[in-house]
Amino acid sequence: VKERVRAEIEEEIGLLKEGRAFPLLECYRGILGASSILDYLPHDGLLIVDDAGAVGTTAREIHRQAELLSLDLLERGEAPGGLPEPHFSWDELTRDALGHHPRRVDLVLDPDALDAAFVPAPTWSGRLPELIRSLAAPAAGHLAIVTQQAARMEELLREDGADVSAAEGVQAADGAIPRISLIHGSLGEGWNNDAVGLTVLTDREIFGWAKVPRGTRWRAPVARERFLSELEVGELVVHVDHGIGRYRGLVRLTDSATGTEREFLDLEYADRARVRVAVEHADRITRYVGSGEALPALSSLGGGDWQRTKRRIKAAVQRIAKELVELYARRELAEGVAFGPDSQWQMEMEAAFPYVETADQLQAIDEVKQDLQRNRPMDRLIVGDVGYGKTEVALRAAFKAVAEGKQVALLVPTTVLAQQHYNTFRERLAPFPVRVEVLSRFLTDAQARKVVQDANDGKVDIVIGTHRLLQPDVGFKDLGLLIIDEEQRFGVAHKERFKELRTEIHVLTLSATPIPRTLHLSLVGVRDLSMIQTAPEDRLPIRTYVAEQEDAVVREAILRELDRGGQIYYVSNRVHSIERVASQLSGLVPEARIGIAHGQMADEELEEAMLAFVNGDVDVLVCTTIIEAGLDLSNVNTIIISDAQRLGLAQLYQLRGRVGRGANRAYAYVLYPPDRQLTEIAEKRLRAIFEASELGAGYRIAIKDLEIRGAGNLLGVEQHGQIAAIGFDLYCKLLGEAVQQLKELRDESLSDDGLADRVLSGALAEDRSPSVNLPMTAFIPESYIPDDSVRLNLYQRLANV
Repeated sequence: VKERVRAEIEEEIGLLKEGRAFPLLECYRGILGASSILDYLPHDGLLIVDDAGAVGTTAREIHRQAELLSLDLLERGEAPGGLPEPHFSWDELTRDALGHHPRRVDLVLDPDALDAAFVPAPTWSGRLPELIRSLAAPAAGHLAIVTQQAARMEELLREDGADVSAAEGVQAADGAIPRISLIHGSLGEGWNNDAVGLTVLTDREIFGWAKVPRGTRWRAPVARERFLSELEVGELVVHVDHGIGRYRGLVRLTDSATGTEREFLDLEYADRARVRVAVEHADRITRYVGSGEALPALSSLGGGDWQRTKRRIKAAVQRIAKELVELYARRELAEGVAFGPDSQWQMEMEAAFPYVETADQLQAIDEVKQDLQRNRPMDRLIVGDVGYGKTEVALRAAFKAVAEGKQVALLVPTTVLAQQHYNTFRERLAPFPVRVEVLSRFLTDAQARKVVQDANDGKVDIVIGTHRLLQPDVGFKDLGLLIIDEEQRFGVAHKERFKELRTEIHVLTLSATPIPRTLHLSLVGVRDLSMIQTAPEDRLPIRTYVAEQEDAVVREAILRELDRGGQIYYVSNRVHSIERVASQLSGLVPEARIGIAHGQMADEELEEAMLAFVNGDVDVLVCTTIIEAGLDLSNVNTIIISDAQRLGLAQLYQLRGRVGRGANRAYAYVLYPPDRQLTEIAEKRLRAIFEASELGAGYRIAIKDLEIRGAGNLLGVEQHGQIAAIGFDLYCKLLGEAVQQLKELRDESLSDDGLADRVLSGALAEDRSPSVNLPMTAFIPESYIPDDSVRLNLYQRLANV
């Protein structure tokens, strides 16, 4: 076969040299000998065609769509004429393969042809006592339960007085069939057969859900070191000892005295001075982030300016660190309510989670539970990318609080997200005596007053709401846990209200793209931090296109998604023109059913529009950024963002995260007007959203946003200049070190005055990193790793070790 392929490729290359157009596109059919996959079936192999008529209809429709797409590309000048078809037509297949196969069986979907004795098993939706009572009836036959939680199921059934035996299969050792058999395993669905006298039940029939069994597959999280390795030649960097310079690439130099070779980072400073930094010290270099629009001047070598700047900022940082440590100490001394260990109900609820948890997710859940079981108030930030399972962490924490007799408030930024969380919590907690209510503008005034009154009286366990939760009339009889989803969407006034709420209660904050001050308060130890960095199984990166807006691109994107049975978001963030946009789309894609949703619609109208989309009655939802936070619809896998240059980077990232929530490949089209000059900042944003397309890029987006907009502050406005002077990473490193050293001093039981004296006199340890130079050649050869950025990434990781 190899010889034949080689000969045919050589023949095709000869045709190419003769100037024949696109011969290599025809090559693949030649290489395979015009084979279809059916040609690989052995001559005596069995070919089963399930409903050949329906398969043929679908195949002909795909063929028709491919022809239309080919004509469309030809008209736009994006493809040449005469391209060969990339697939076999149904007529070819039926003539050449299906028609002449010696062993072919055609199946026809005919209910009468099925064995009528087999019927679907009854469903119980978690009502185990009723299931037990039905088994006690004299006419009841044998029951086999196939479950992934055999031990827990046995315990639950025995509690209700059932006689259960765990078994490898239905048949017992003595040949008899026991009344109830428990089999640990997984099955798609159950069935009943009265003739055999056997009913098979699975998790789906008993609980109304089934956990999909998947093997665990390790995925490398997005590590911070990668941000250094993505340095481009010409970008600004900060060296701890030399200051702000410009990266000029990797160079390899030979030591004339010893003859050894090493690789160095080439850095340029003021007056074209150069510093070559050995790769083993790559950990002393970070990307410069935090200037906003105004770029800083390069540092001068040898003048002492950089050391003076560092000393000045260290002194300022130590004053801020003192405030942070006092804040931390007050939190440590505060009295909170310690919850007990997990209850049986908690274990049942968690086992009903229909997905396989990632290792990061399990660790975050464990850390939250440990916090809840301490007698100090929890203040934990969960950072995880969109769709990485933060809501499940919040749900389990909320249920644990309710099991302790406490109330829970879940604060979200939008009405639509509040409604979705409400549906999720209601569905998951349905088998338990937990009352969940939502407080948003979807409620009438009377309904809202009723929820508020019941929350004040302690009759509601979990209240999910928007900013309405922060109104003075909303109170709780015994609030134990406050959960804040997407904290960066709330303003300063709202956060002051949080402080009133959170004196003695546990607080859990969720964020996909945290504002850097929130993230770094966690990184310096003032807040506890859990990061969920591992993507769920089967999650694929979202394929992102940044392009000028054209009708042909929009139509093709919509039709491509409709052809695979999916739905589309079309984001147009101007309410006054949204009706016109929807009308234009109807003319452009008459095949699509189009709906509209925006925040200025009447409450009932908005609710109807969202429900129609969720139920699949609408193909394209033309909407504003109201969908930005938290919507989780697995059938929506294309998003088109119009006028993207008007949106912030974190907004673009959150919007893109609304698609790709399932196992299907998702597409994001980030479009800008063709006749408008983009500002430099808008160009940077669009470039960043295109480049940060890997899974788990939320932290990278947060840092890039900081780089584009400027640093802001952690506690006060004065820090903006400090961060701009030395870069965000070095600033946070100095702050983190100061906080840690102050904590250690506080542990020595110093008085506050003594602490302040030692801090402000500079009695903090200097960074003393050893330098080891050995006379030997040491570098990663280009022949082994030719890509500079990959080599730099490995050098950085080795240096950090």
